[in-house]
Amino acid sequence: MSPTSNLPGTPAHGHVTFLGAGPGDPGLLTLRAVEALARADVLIAEPDVLDVVRVHARGGVDTPGPTGADEASTTADTATFRVATNLVMEAARGGRRVVRAVSGDPGLDTHAAEEMLACAAEGISFEVVPGVAAAVGVPAYAGVPLRDAQGADVRFIDARTASDRCWSEVGASDGTAVVSTSLDSVAATAGELVAAGRKPDTPMTVTIGGTTTRQRTWNATLGTIAQVLKQAKVLPSPDGGRSVIAVVGERSAAAQRDQLSWFESKPLFGWRVLVPRTKEQAASLSDQLRSYGAVPHEVPTIAVEPPRTPQQMERAVKGLVTGRYEWIAFTSVNAVKAVREKFEEYGLDARAFAGIKVAAVGEQTAAALIAFGVKPDLVPSGEQSAAGLLEDWPPYDPVFDPIDRVFLPRADIATETLVAGLIDLGWEVDDVTAYRTVRASPPPAETREAIKGGGFDAVLFTSSSTVRNLVGIAGKPHNVTVIACIGPATAKTAEEHGLRVDVMAPEPSVHQLAQALADFGARRRDAALDAGDPVTRPSERRPGSRRRRTAP
Repeated sequence: MSPTSNLPGTPAHGHVTFLGAGPGDPGLLTLRAVEALARADVLIAEPDVLDVVRVHARGGVDTPGPTGADEASTTADTATFRVATNLVMEAARGGRRVVRAVSGDPGLDTHAAEEMLACAAEGISFEVVPGVAAAVGVPAYAGVPLRDAQGADVRFIDARTASDRCWSEVGASDGTAVVSTSLDSVAATAGELVAAGRKPDTPMTVTIGGTTTRQRTWNATLGTIAQVLKQAKVLPSPDGGRSVIAVVGERSAAAQRDQLSWFESKPLFGWRVLVPRTKEQAASLSDQLRSYGAVPHEVPTIAVEPPRTPQQMERAVKGLVTGRYEWIAFTSVNAVKAVREKFEEYGLDARAFAGIKVAAVGEQTAAALIAFGVKPDLVPSGEQSAAGLLEDWPPYDPVFDPIDRVFLPRADIATETLVAGLIDLGWEVDDVTAYRTVRASPPPAETREAIKGGGFDAVLFTSSSTVRNLVGIAGKPHNVTVIACIGPATAKTAEEHGLRVDVMAPEPSVHQLAQALADFGARRRDAALDAGDPVTRPSERRPGSRRRRTAP
């Protein structure tokens, strides 16, 4: 929906988009929400959704707004609303495009309708982009169906504003009640329902941190929920004011949730996983880890810099264009990036590779080439490494190969395996330093303490240099942390630094490494359930209590 255009001669007004940011999972933002955020001049968001929506806003967007009101305080909530309303109106009067982001859905927000009326009173055009309401999204992520084939009634209640009549009506019903309340008010909510007529043995589920990797759900009944939360050491808690969604009714029976709990049963659910790589390389790996329920924390350990003397690289790229080479071999994504940047510097593009055979050491490097517009002619069919590339590399044949030279752009610290192997196959090799790898700056003190103190559940090492550099800049990971390595050479380096290797990828691929860690987490979870033990993360175990595990 496009904003209404102002008629000629009328005062210029802006436009306001009231946007539902959902219950917490950034992936639940709608496509329309992302589009509106990308066009916003001003973003005014509730503090608990600001991080969710800000990543989709364009650079330079203004983000004024109220900060951190106590959600348990009605007075503070009202004051925050008034500040936000004033900011919205001021920006819109100035002719700016405003996005007003609220948690859940604007239609269920306490104050959104009042802000819309304020816009209407001043002739400011507005639109509403619905979001996933917490009362609907959280039960879905908790594996709690609200209706089934029998079609039970569903009633949504805000415990903070519910009247005596509301409690009486819900108490007299056998339908499903979805109650928005706070953690320290759950027992009182259960008491209200029992007093209104619901049986104490009516099933109840309580979810905190819904749709995020902090989500936790407890199964109980109206009569036992207080005891369950106390035994779980959830209450009393300084976080008792946090919002929760409670579902009451036969449709929330524990037996059903055990079968339908798809989110909290992910293999790495809630695991904090350290990804010590260059930031450019970490993105796809982090996305994969999130799909397993993990919380990736990227810590650059390697910085990539241009070579100290660029003349060698410049001569090689010119030789590539003038027909000096039969092959070019890429052994890393960084090598592709270095050549691509040099091409762009000279005004060249992928067409300069015409007539040249292109090799890639593995799937990640091949993907970077394809993104550049170059389809590699050779990718190892077996091990994705220099040795694997040599296994498939054809020997030089003077009859079929008019040129005997290979251009090998690589890092300054790369091994000589590929160069020696190509020479043995009869090829001449221009071994060119395309980039330098240097140790990155140390991470923040908080991250260093988490690494050494067992705050991370796992760390993924993708090369020997990431092991050496992480230990060098941040210290050795704690012994409760699961150590996962991409291959034997990396595992050997980890062991040389006193680390126990728990997981090794079946193939030297970052995606296989993430999958191997997920498989490890799934086996660990299944073992705990089979033993009747609670499912915990590695960081939740006492130091020194782990038994030694062998890499799969």
